[in-house]
Amino acid sequence: MAAVPKTKKYKTKRPTRDEFQLEEMGERLVEAKEEKTELLLSIWGEETVAGFIQNMDSRTRLVHVLDRGGQLHKIPFLDIMDVNNASK
Repeated sequence: MAAVPKTKKYKTKRPTRDEFQLEEMGERLVEAKEEKTELLLSIWGEETVAGFIQNMDSRTRLVHVLDRGGQLHKIPFLDIMDVNNASK
């Protein structure tokens, strides 16, 4: 009986962004939370999420987003690729 070679599955790497881009995105999230603005967030490796920022946990680095259906999404900050206003 011949041995079956194992194939390695590699995860695709998350695109890197510089500190300026991350800081700008963080400021937009804080502003949207304060103004209770609905956002459309593009998430790496997933689809987009539309909703309102409920909390930004600096300890776990999760952004809590409540969508229109009442579901709470806890999204890692670094997985957020783009932030847009949902009213566009």
